[in-house]
Amino acid sequence: MKRNFREDFPIFAKYPEMSYLDNAATTQRPRQVLEAVNKFYNEANANPLRGVYELSVKATDEYENAREKAARLINAADSSEIIFTRNTTESLNLIAYTYGLANLHEGDEIVITMMEHHSNILPWQMVCKHTGAKLIYMVPDKEGKISDAEIESKITSKAKIVSIGHVSNVMGVVNPVEKVIKKAHSVGAVAIVDGAQSTPHMKVDVRAMDVDFFAFSGHKMLAPMGIGVLYGKKALLENMPPFLSGGEMIEYVEEQSATFAEVPHKFEAGTVNAGGAVGLGAAIDYLNEVGFDYIEEREAALVKRMMEGMAELPYIHVIGGQKPEEHHGIVTFMVDDVHPHDVATILDSQKVCIRAGHHCAQPLLHFLGVNATDRASVYFYNTEDEVDKFITALKNVRGYLGYGA
Repeated sequence: MKRNFREDFPIFAKYPEMSYLDNAATTQRPRQVLEAVNKFYNEANANPLRGVYELSVKATDEYENAREKAARLINAADSSEIIFTRNTTESLNLIAYTYGLANLHEGDEIVITMMEHHSNILPWQMVCKHTGAKLIYMVPDKEGKISDAEIESKITSKAKIVSIGHVSNVMGVVNPVEKVIKKAHSVGAVAIVDGAQSTPHMKVDVRAMDVDFFAFSGHKMLAPMGIGVLYGKKALLENMPPFLSGGEMIEYVEEQSATFAEVPHKFEAGTVNAGGAVGLGAAIDYLNEVGFDYIEEREAALVKRMMEGMAELPYIHVIGGQKPEEHHGIVTFMVDDVHPHDVATILDSQKVCIRAGHHCAQPLLHFLGVNATDRASVYFYNTEDEVDKFITALKNVRGYLGYGA
């Protein structure tokens, strides 16, 4: 029998009446992660990689140990394929600036989907502006599904980069990344997966996927804010120029030239976020203890309960698929006659935390014909009581504004 993991999270003891359903934005941190970060700064605080004295060596060991854990989490072939960044956004920008600008030319195409987070749109818009390449969108159906025909017709011989979110942060749909990667490789394109919404919730295997680059954020999977990961196949990373220049990413500097360190350090300029990396390592340990099978099973049960409750309210409209299994921990919705921001504000007055707005996915919302929506997102530590409290609060929203049931 699984223990009550919720008891590991101090914030839930601090706010016992809170129903936290904004996990797609950021998750809460268990005591084990908070203690690991605190312990690092109390017992191993030194600049990693730069000192030969004992404390610096200890800091380096803890930093590199976190890299090893991240590599094992996603089944990278080697820890040198793991680059620590601030978040998924920085990881995708790193690829755009160092691979995209160096390898794309006028007439080339970058293929993404209409469902992407802005972090997987804006870097490619930048590359297109500077190189003359063209940005092509694979368009989903109204349930968020990308068809085989769309993959075949949009990823052509002109494609040089194909970048896709593993799980949509709005629709909650799991995209057919294996098919997309296979098609991208068949035309000689590099394949990139944004794993921000998948890595915290399911087992990821970058080698089985055969993806060239994979990015995720620590703060969406129990780790501190400000630590992220970029995985890249080593051969690609070795041929890419540095993203940032300065301390630690060099081998030797002369007055007019420099040689750079080997990967991954070539991409980690300056003093690194060692405490954040240690926290990420502790979060990975914790998630492995929980088990991804349990995480998926738990989230599926909570989403099913949530959508069944919403289905009883005729003024609630779920965005995307209408079956719970089509929403991987995320349910986005609209309430008749009520602006999404008002919905979220009213729910907040009843201690229910959800997200309202465009969710950094404005092209998708424009495609769907809406300007903003509400989003409830669960994690393994959420409870049936929290979901029920959310449904009860939804029932009261229209009444607060003078509408009938």
